[in-house]
Amino acid sequence: MSKVVRQSKFRHVFGTAARKEHCYDGLRITKSNWEGSTHCAVNPKFLAIIVEMAGGGAFVVQPISKTGRIERDAPMVGGHKAEVLNIKWCPHHNNVIASSSEDCTVKLWEIPEDGLKEMLIEPIVDLVYHQKRVGLIEWHPTASNILVSSSADLKTCLWDVGTGEVLALLELPDILFSLNFNFNGEKIVSASKDKLIRVHNARTLEVTQKGNAHKGAKASQAVFTKDNRIFTTGFSKMSDRQYALWAESGKNAIDGEDGPLTIEDIDTSNGVMFISYDPDTNVVYLSGKGDSVIRYFEITDEEPYVFWLTNYSSNVPQRGIGFMPKRGVNVNICEIARFYKLAQGSGNQGGYCEPIAFTVPRKSELYQDDLYPPSFSGEPSLTADEWFVEGKSAGPQVMDMRELFSDSGVKKAKVRASVLTAKKPATSSTSAPAVAAAAAPAPARVAATAPVQAKSSASSSDIASLTQEVKTLTATVEEYGERIASLEAKLADYENTVLNANQQE
Repeated sequence: MSKVVRQSKFRHVFGTAARKEHCYDGLRITKSNWEGSTHCAVNPKFLAIIVEMAGGGAFVVQPISKTGRIERDAPMVGGHKAEVLNIKWCPHHNNVIASSSEDCTVKLWEIPEDGLKEMLIEPIVDLVYHQKRVGLIEWHPTASNILVSSSADLKTCLWDVGTGEVLALLELPDILFSLNFNFNGEKIVSASKDKLIRVHNARTLEVTQKGNAHKGAKASQAVFTKDNRIFTTGFSKMSDRQYALWAESGKNAIDGEDGPLTIEDIDTSNGVMFISYDPDTNVVYLSGKGDSVIRYFEITDEEPYVFWLTNYSSNVPQRGIGFMPKRGVNVNICEIARFYKLAQGSGNQGGYCEPIAFTVPRKSELYQDDLYPPSFSGEPSLTADEWFVEGKSAGPQVMDMRELFSDSGVKKAKVRASVLTAKKPATSSTSAPAVAAAAAPAPARVAATAPVQAKSSASSSDIASLTQEVKTLTATVEEYGERIASLEAKLADYENTVLNANQQE
């Protein structure tokens, strides 16, 4: 892998794993080898992890703030009749999560505000259409209640979950490994087992572009960048893991004749590389099942377009990964990303989930504007009907990340009383009496000079007070001066007496 280093404010981003007391342990993490799922989903309120459960499929939901051990009898979401394959939080409702399963269904669940207190088995929406396992689900980024799902029956469905209606249907020649909407939700990019990357019209699911991104037979992944370029991961003919960046259109597009803008080999491991992309910073993070490394790169408009930043490494391989939305990071410590890593403990300790914070080192404790451009607020821009029926298009609703900044622990300016804070003394009006005296023969100006005379008399009073205080201090100084002179004379007499006594001896 080429490691071209460039000057960047993200050049020194580093990852820090949470202490044990801030992790979530006691988990029976699913052993599913489905290559399209990371087994973990997170939002600013809740953490969800797919776990093993006898007689069906389930996942645990834990408030982000409630760390520590999760008991074996803790309440879970367990309404599926077979193993859960994928989970995704709704981007517009922090308490709503979608799950897909081996039982051929997609279900939507509403999590109570304070978390689960008992087993949740009744979904708020049950989407039934697919005839084989449903491995992929993805929410629309800007329109509410729009969800896309893909199944092993080779069908991809666009849903209005508010009505349970299938809005569009597409059948492909092979199973999909990934689905991703672009920034405003007008396009979808998919990666398939037949080695093709396809671009779809999001409303009709019609394929508008397709091409072979990676020549290896193993699973590929694909996401849109903010400017509609496509970032992919996959395998070469020699089974080397690769990443590539493709233009939106032209000769370097996915269907272009000149190939990608850039393509690089990473290593020779065999785990699928999952892509976590941050559109605010244009930083992409690559993590794979079985890896103990998270690699991150910055995507730019300059050749070679993808610049390696650095790697986060640990000594425990990951079994899954969750990526926190930007509105859930801690801006007070310059955190730009946070992952939730699933791993297996040693012996009989079970599995655990470890938060990893990625921060930019800054000396200042103030809010860092350059690290946090306006980010997705979690509010939908359009309704399902506005987007699908009326054909409207809109970018995500954004928020000022400064709203998340707390200055309670930030050092503030301290100004002590000094010459800098002393008030400017009042201007002396010594000339006022002379002006008043000169104006006395003119009766017409008496009224006009009266305020000046009042001010002058007030100033004279202040001067008299200050003069008296000076006299008192002068007298005190003279008194202490006399005492000092007397003590000096006594000291001189004592020294002479001692000197004479020494001479006589």
